[in-house]
Amino acid sequence: MITLLLSVVTLAGDSVRARVVAPEDSLRERIEARIATVPGARVGVVLHDLRNRFEVGVAADSTFHAASTMKVPVMIELFRQVDAGHLSLDQRLLVVNSFGSIVDGSNYALDPGDDSDSSLYAMVGKRVPIRDLIEHMITRSSNLATNTLIPVAGATNANATAHALGATRMRVLRGVEDGKAFALGMNNTTTASDLAALLLAIERGTAASPASCAQMREILLREIYSGDIPAGLPPGTPVAQKTGSITGVLHDAAIVYPPGKTPYVLVVLTSNISEEASARALTVDISRMVWEFVSSR
Repeated sequence: MITLLLSVVTLAGDSVRARVVAPEDSLRERIEARIATVPGARVGVVLHDLRNRFEVGVAADSTFHAASTMKVPVMIELFRQVDAGHLSLDQRLLVVNSFGSIVDGSNYALDPGDDSDSSLYAMVGKRVPIRDLIEHMITRSSNLATNTLIPVAGATNANATAHALGATRMRVLRGVEDGKAFALGMNNTTTASDLAALLLAIERGTAASPASCAQMREILLREIYSGDIPAGLPPGTPVAQKTGSITGVLHDAAIVYPPGKTPYVLVVLTSNISEEASARALTVDISRMVWEFVSSR
């Protein structure tokens, strides 16, 4: 494939220097200019084409609180354990709303009002299949489902799996809403590059068995939140994604499937933006810029 390059001529005294600029550089500059319109914002972006024709990164290796994006490596680890014969997706787990802090083992409970998926709380005291809990964890970002699954997957296992798949800076320590751990800075963290590596592995069928990767893609395609990366795309564009948010943090990590074109992975992580609407508008604009760039190639 031939990549078109732009030649920029710069005058310096009596010398003339030619600088070759790839189209990706122009996109990166546009993204950086948009980020600069939000004072104080920390933003990490990775765009990766599935044919490896190009990659664009902005603060790609900067570390962010992972928020609910940490649910992706947990899902991957569960499917790998299913592939290994250690678990069955039909295995039922008892749902309880009592969890031990990683700091001292003390119990804490989740507030249904703070959970993006309150429906699962009706199942407390009952046994629910692992496949249903994964569905709630990803498609509705259920914190209760996540904390029910973490002891089965093992945070250490999920962390090791993420690293083995190229997400070497990601840190999976615990479930969600562990207030004591949060106060001590013991948080799940990620970078845009880390999440891109995991989504690329799922799309390429290497995160687990090909059959398990296909199931994970379908689950990610069913995520119900469409206000971030999908909002910058033409209506109806398939997007396999995992969003995440806490106060001052808004993330989206997605595999986008343009009709008739190669899929691409786009990750946008934001923090230090006080207004959620401002962070969301930034993500939408970056998504739109990327779509226009990919569509023009």
